[in-house]
Amino acid sequence: MENPINNRLKRLKNNYLLTVSNDDTFEEVVKFKLNRSSLFIGLSSVFVLMILITVSLIIFTPLKYYLPGVGYGNIKQVKEFKKLKIRTDSIENALKLQIKFNEDIQKVLKGNVIKKDTNSLKLPKLENIDE
Repeated sequence: MENPINNRLKRLKNNYLLTVSNDDTFEEVVKFKLNRSSLFIGLSSVFVLMILITVSLIIFTPLKYYLPGVGYGNIKQVKEFKKLKIRTDSIENALKLQIKFNEDIQKVLKGNVIKKDTNSLKLPKLENIDE
């Protein structure tokens, strides 16, 4: 009985022929002599190369400014941006409260105040159960 690991290693070294042919004339256009290990190495190299190209495009070009949270510049600008964002949010909240206050004051001055029900509710009393 053969060892399964040896069987897999042998399959990695088996040679395969990949041919690309013209469908109309059946003429061979390109031939590739491959094995599984060379195919794995080639596809891995292409994958790593694509990652390197993508990362270098993002790092060394102005594309980084289009990614959220990445390309704001130096630390001083980031801190200033966060401070301005917090300040803007607080000013917006204060403006909303001021508008609500002004609307309520106008209702009071015009007499459009809704009278609230201030009658007390009469709830039934619970009997004390002494056991």
